[in-house]
Amino acid sequence: MAAGNGRALRHLPLRRPGRWDLGARGRATLDALEHLVGGMSTGVLALVVLMAVAVTALACLVGVGVKMGPAVLRGLRAVADRERDRLSRWGTEEIIAPPPPPAGLRAALADPTVRRELAWVVAHGSAGLLLGLVALTLPVHAVQDATFALWWWLLPPEEAATAAYGLWEVRDTPSALAVAALAPIDVALTLLLAPRMARLQAWFGRRLLRPGPDVDLSLRVAQLTATRAAVLDAHAAELRRIERSLHDGTQNRLVAVNVLLGAALRALERDPATAKASLERAQSAAEQALAELRGVVRTILPPILADKSLADALAGLAAACPVPCTIDADLPVRAAASVEATAYFVVAEALTNIAKHSGARQAVVSVRRLDDRLRLQVVDDGRGGADESGSGLVGIRRRVEAHDGSFTLDSPPGGPTVLDVTLPYGA
Repeated sequence: MAAGNGRALRHLPLRRPGRWDLGARGRATLDALEHLVGGMSTGVLALVVLMAVAVTALACLVGVGVKMGPAVLRGLRAVADRERDRLSRWGTEEIIAPPPPPAGLRAALADPTVRRELAWVVAHGSAGLLLGLVALTLPVHAVQDATFALWWWLLPPEEAATAAYGLWEVRDTPSALAVAALAPIDVALTLLLAPRMARLQAWFGRRLLRPGPDVDLSLRVAQLTATRAAVLDAHAAELRRIERSLHDGTQNRLVAVNVLLGAALRALERDPATAKASLERAQSAAEQALAELRGVVRTILPPILADKSLADALAGLAAACPVPCTIDADLPVRAAASVEATAYFVVAEALTNIAKHSGARQAVVSVRRLDDRLRLQVVDDGRGGADESGSGLVGIRRRVEAHDGSFTLDSPPGGPTVLDVTLPYGA
């Protein structure tokens, strides 16, 4: 399985590939086209809301628009929240939805968040929608020019004659075949312009749909309060797990060692041959206790991260996974030790779940540094339908949220399953 699996990387935000990295540029272009289509859908909705706002404003001049105002504002908020959700799934920054607007049309129009949403509707319903339409015409023209020689004779003479953008007349098969020379130009323009147009289309929402500083602070306090409670619960659960592992496993082994050594000492006085068998059993029990103790220690802080990088540690997990797994890591510098330990735990738990429950034939683990965040993605081609309430996924979420990270799981029936985690790089 290739390390650059396109399906796995499709969910990552757009990156700016190197000039000659055509594979990465192609993936970025496909990703951009996907987001441009999503932006067009919200652009159409924004255009509808913009028309409704215009109609309501005109109706207010004759005194009937006041009753229409609350419904239009609810539609405005619904479309804006849809765009917030789309942009949050795309980039590393989550755009938190603001609280409901104030009651009353006058108070709602005085709300800064509503005003920014109105400005976004104007921008996205016009420029954002236009950007999407223009960007999608580029690959359409590439396909049209590449296949022009197959169907040009079906066109009326006047349309066929101007098909090559007016550069030459198409009157026969050789001139129709020459149109195919324009297809690489269309492809090059798509590769060059689509990612930039996708970022420009999203810029309006990222700039205008963020909640105000006061709203963001209150939501942040509530989020940190909930995260702190989850961290305390996760810490207590982790202590109970460690205590249970030591009590049920290692402690019982050590008790057995003690009993066997006592039996060997007594046997030395009566039958030295019997003592040898007891000592061998005690040695075996001690080795098992040591192995179990090492297993418990690895779940607390993997020792391998002290000597090797996160990419090397994950490669070890992939090698031990029963399901063929590829690690695609691009980490120019090491992250904080606690972040690397959490990332290691996430991958270890995810690969365990894949091996036990997914029925997958292959898996891909992608790790990237994106600005000041560590982006981790685990994709498998199994049966899907993973339930976040079980299979260790609750533990993953708690560990991630303890670092002020984000955790999302997309596992439709039939697959693929995509586990997406972001962590602060230096936390």
